[in-house]
Amino acid sequence: MPAVNHPVTEKKNYQCNEYIVPEVHPVHTTNVNKHLYKHYHSYPQTESTVNEVYNQHFNCGPGQGPRPRRPRLF
Repeated sequence: MPAVNHPVTEKKNYQCNEYIVPEVHPVHTTNVNKHLYKHYHSYPQTESTVNEVYNQHFNCGPGQGPRPRRPRLF
C-alpha cells in the first residue's frame, strides 16, 4: 500500500532574549540665594532759635540831655 501524505503540521519554537538597556536621566539642581536690601529713608530735621538782644546807653550827666548813641550790635 502506498503511503498517505498528510498536510505538514507546523510547529513554532519561541526563544525570548532579554536585553538590559541602561537609560540615564540626569537631574541638575541649582540653588539660588536671593538677597534683598530694603532701604528706608528718613529725613530728620533740627530747628534752632536765635534771640538777638540790643542795648542802648544814654549819657544823662548834669547839664546834658539824653543823646542817643548808635546802637552797637554784638
